[in-house]
Amino acid sequence: MAATAAQMDKLKGSMVALITPMKPDGAVDEKRFQDFVDWQIKEGTHGLIPVGTTGESPTLSHEEHMRVVELCVEAAAGRVPVIAGTGSNSTQEAIDLTAHARKAGADAALIVCPYYNRPTQEGLIQHFKAIVDAVDLPVVIYNIPGRSAVDMSPETMGRLAKLRNIVGVKDATANLARPLQQKATCGADFIQLSGEDHTAVAFLASGGVGCISVTANVAPRLCSEMHTAWMAGDARKAMAIQDRLLPLHDALFCETSPGPVKYAASLIGKAEAFARLPLAPIAEGSRARVKAAMTAVGLIN
Repeated sequence: MAATAAQMDKLKGSMVALITPMKPDGAVDEKRFQDFVDWQIKEGTHGLIPVGTTGESPTLSHEEHMRVVELCVEAAAGRVPVIAGTGSNSTQEAIDLTAHARKAGADAALIVCPYYNRPTQEGLIQHFKAIVDAVDLPVVIYNIPGRSAVDMSPETMGRLAKLRNIVGVKDATANLARPLQQKATCGADFIQLSGEDHTAVAFLASGGVGCISVTANVAPRLCSEMHTAWMAGDARKAMAIQDRLLPLHDALFCETSPGPVKYAASLIGKAEAFARLPLAPIAEGSRARVKAAMTAVGLIN
């Protein structure tokens, strides 16, 4: 099924790149994950992104990856959109994961530019084309050159935007010229979501419609209120919330994510601090910084 305008209009606002809660032995904690999804929705989160970078997708088995998508769709129960992470540096693997996401009932797929392989711009086009040709599910491109070692140009994105079911981008470049350039190449209807918490409001001002956030894992209500204020035309309130969240944004990226945000989630009883190797437990100084930021923002005493 091709994406409808009504479906795509829901892909906006405060969207969360979900952590994957795990038990102390490292197994996925299915109940805690579904409880976390329900809490996110009740706190006002507008969309859910399971098994992205923050969800530790590189260390989940294929079976675990698919199960987490199923759990998310089940717990969301149609209340908010689910954009399942289905990217891979193997095109066939990305097709398989996207096909599963469609079968599981996800509303869209978030597909990262192939990492490690470092494809050319033409390679990126052919990769995404093969996926949307194979699976009829809306696709949001995930451009994060700091992780994937390849940067999709606005011109390439403009070519992909012409394909059926390429509906938007999660832009984690932190380059605030990009939403302007991508609006020019992709058109005003192309969905642009920030993938960088610090610049979320500035991204909105440049043509974005939302943010796929790490911080929303532990501050979902504040992130939702910030986006709701922006959508209501209250830029002053949105900026005030952004300023309040700044120390938390800083702290949650003091070490490689999702280490700090999983520790932050443990402080509010939503997950264990455990992250799978090769992510090590965050350092004592980092824990103190995260705790101080959570206190400063008013999330813990």
